[in-house]
Amino acid sequence: MVYQANPQRYEAMEYRRCGKSGLKLPAISLGLWHNFGDATLLETSRQLLRHAFDLGITHFDLANNYGPPPGSAESNFGRILREDFLPYRDELIISSKAGYTMWDGPYGDWGSRKYLVASLDQSLKRMGLEYVDIFYHHRPDPETPLEETMRALDHVVRQGKALYVGLSNYPAERAREALAILQDLGTPCLIHQPKYSMFERWVEEGLLDLLQAQGVGSIAFSPLAGGQLTDRYLNGIPADSRAASGSQFLKPDQLTDVKIDKVRQLNDIALKRGQKLSQMALAWVLRHEKVTSVLIGASKTAQLDDAVGMLKNRRFTQQECEAIDAILNSAN
Repeated sequence: MVYQANPQRYEAMEYRRCGKSGLKLPAISLGLWHNFGDATLLETSRQLLRHAFDLGITHFDLANNYGPPPGSAESNFGRILREDFLPYRDELIISSKAGYTMWDGPYGDWGSRKYLVASLDQSLKRMGLEYVDIFYHHRPDPETPLEETMRALDHVVRQGKALYVGLSNYPAERAREALAILQDLGTPCLIHQPKYSMFERWVEEGLLDLLQAQGVGSIAFSPLAGGQLTDRYLNGIPADSRAASGSQFLKPDQLTDVKIDKVRQLNDIALKRGQKLSQMALAWVLRHEKVTSVLIGASKTAQLDDAVGMLKNRRFTQQECEAIDAILNSAN
């Protein structure tokens, strides 16, 4: 059956300007980190992508190594793009990244010009695209000169293989240097993608202020702390949960008694707000204008519905913010 997008898809979503650029991103973006590789049924991935777009989620975030196995998320996305979304390509923001290990040998990792340019070429082939909207350097490289990495990003924009460039996982001072180099090259950085949630707040120690001052957008990944900031683990670890699956991204020993007690207290506040804990956690990351979008993963369409439903109540009172901070800052 030929996919026809929901004609009301833009009514429920909020679109926020990305820094000082001309680009707006949906407040909720969909990451294809998990659940879109060969380990997932293609039709499941297709259903998630269709449902996301029908809700006004226009930004699909990928990377060269997403899967599993690495590369398969881009390949599967490329197939679904051809079969379902080709008429809507110009309504989509499609991003990819390079910076983690992708192939064997010294040229398949980190931040050399050799690696970044080759990786983007491979990503474009897998997805069947002439260009991506955003291309990120996925993590800082301690050995390659920063100028080389930034020149590679500038190069792919000038080649027409990316419209914008971004950084991911860069600490504030390293980001400051990278932003200055890109500005001098004439390809300003559009966006930074850091890990940010109630349980991981390092970006508040300078990075968000830097990005705001420099006119750079930000998109937070892992805003639910790998599933910890949901009601999933309030009464133990379910057998079918990520924490029970052997996932490297959420291990049972992370769910300490202290952590679960904080989750329960946060859940109480969320219930008083008329929200699920996951919705409140997303709203909290979006509570100020320094964050452009939150990047969520999804394995069920209901999770997408919940995320977009959050937008109906994403404001916090001063009392709620103080109560949340007290819980997060408590030692026990």
